[in-house]
Amino acid sequence: MLWIESLAALLGVLSVYLMTRQRPIAWPIGLVMVLLYSWVFFVARLYSEMLLQLIYAVLQLYGWWQWWRKPVGQPSLSVSFLPRLLLLRDLLIGLAITLSLGFFMSHYTQANVPWLDAALTGFSLVGQYWMAHKRIQCWWMWLVLNIIYIVMFIWVELYVTAALYVVFIGLAIYGWQQWRKALVQPA
Repeated sequence: MLWIESLAALLGVLSVYLMTRQRPIAWPIGLVMVLLYSWVFFVARLYSEMLLQLIYAVLQLYGWWQWWRKPVGQPSLSVSFLPRLLLLRDLLIGLAITLSLGFFMSHYTQANVPWLDAALTGFSLVGQYWMAHKRIQCWWMWLVLNIIYIVMFIWVELYVTAALYVVFIGLAIYGWQQWRKALVQPA
């Protein structure tokens, strides 16, 4: 199991680094990572995380498609700010996912830390959606989530994954800096 977790972690670092550089190849590498992590989280009884990885598999394909398609009148998808109203909408969606998934996991499974796992899952989906649309706020979301993930992964003794999320903190800061340089200012 440690070799699967370690391979997934290495692919995770590579994928997120490539995201910071806006390289579409990040998405298929991320796809392999999330498939490996779905097994790791199943074994660790982090069922919300396992479900998240399976949803991420679909979102990896969606993000790849988003980054490759060319919007009308633009050479490619550009980094942009998410307007406040949409930001609030998406955060409320993350909260709704958290409450629904937390209730289900705490009442119908033997999940480890069901509410924390559900919250991280709900808001990670929001962050991934923002990343697929190159919304600069995704990096701040990842920064906060990664800090909380480290605590959870140490709690459930997934130390390689906890170390990966330490690296993800640095990559979130780097990604924000890189995307800020490429930011298209709102009109």
